Amino acid sequence: MAELSNQLMAFTVFAYLVAMICYAGEYAFGQRSRIGKAASRQLVGAGAPVIEEPVAKIPAPVPAGRGEWAGRIAVVFTILGFALHLGTTVTRGLAAERMPWGNMYEYILSASLVGAAVWVGVLLRKPNLRHLGLFASLSLVVLLGAASLVAYTPVGPLVPALNSYWFIFHVSTIIISSGIFLIGAVPAAMFLIKNGYDEGKRSFPYTLGKRWPDAGALERLTFRLHAFAFPLFTFGALIAGPLWAEASWGRYWGWDPKEVWAFISWIVYAAYLHARATPSVKRTVATWIALLGFVTMLMNLFGVNLFFEGLHSYANAGD
Repeated sequence: MAELSNQLMAFTVFAYLVAMICYAGEYAFGQRSRIGKAASRQLVGAGAPVIEEPVAKIPAPVPAGRGEWAGRIAVVFTILGFALHLGTTVTRGLAAERMPWGNMYEYILSASLVGAAVWVGVLLRKPNLRHLGLFASLSLVVLLGAASLVAYTPVGPLVPALNSYWFIFHVSTIIISSGIFLIGAVPAAMFLIKNGYDEGKRSFPYTLGKRWPDAGALERLTFRLHAFAFPLFTFGALIAGPLWAEASWGRYWGWDPKEVWAFISWIVYAAYLHARATPSVKRTVATWIALLGFVTMLMNLFGVNLFFEGLHSYANAGD
C-alpha cells in the first residue's frame, strides 16, 4: 500500500500540472464574452412623444475556441487529480494503519487534499470563477512537490506523544482549516491584482488581471472561505491543542515555537476578519492582512518544522 500511495502521488502531481498548463492556455487563448448591440423599445403614449428605452444588453453566444477547450480539459484534470489525491491519502493511511496525519509529509498531503476539495466545490458551484484554477493548481503542485522532495517520510508508527484521542480532534480541525486557508489565499491575491488593474495600474503583475473575474466576486469569496475556516482553526489551535498539551505534557501552554506561530496566525486572521467588518478599512488593506496570515501559516508548516526544535517537531515522525 505504501508503494501504491507513492505511485499515486506522482500521478496526482502530474494531473494537477496538466490542469495548471490548461488553465494557463485558457487564460492565454480564451476570449472575453461578446456583448451584443443594445436593442431598444419604444414607449408610446396618447399624444406623447416617442421615448426610446434601452433594453439590457444580451451577450451574444461565443463559440468554444481553443481557450474554452483548454479550460474544459483543465476542469477534467482537476477532478482527476483530486481523485488521485484522495487515493494517495487513503492508501497512505491504510499502509500506516492509522489516520495519515503523523508527520509533515502526511500533514501537507491531507491539508492540500482539503484545499483541492474546496477548489473543486468552488469550480462546480461557480464556473465563472474558473480562472482561479491557474493559481489553485499551481499552489497544489508546489505544495505536493515540496512534500515529496523535502518532507517525504516512510510509513511508520506514530510517535508516543501523538497516541491520544485528541489526535483526531486537534489535527483534523487544523488540517481542514489550513486547507481552506490555502484556497482562500488564491482569490485574495487575485483580488489585489484585479483591483489594481481596474484602478488603471498596467505594470506586472496587474496586467494579469485583464481577463479575471469581477474583483468584488473575488473579494467576497476570500471573505467567505476565511470566515468558515477561522472558527475551525480557533478550536484546533486554541482549544483542542492546549487541552491535548495538558494531557500529554502537564501544561496548557509552553511557548513552543509551533504554539507561538499558531497563535500569531490566529491573531493575524482575527485581525483580517475585524478589518473586513470595519467600514473604514479598505478591502485591499484587509486582504493584505489575510495574505499575511497565510505567510505565517507557511512559516509554521515549513519554517518551524525544519529549522526549530520543540515538542511539536514531527517533520520526520515515523522514521
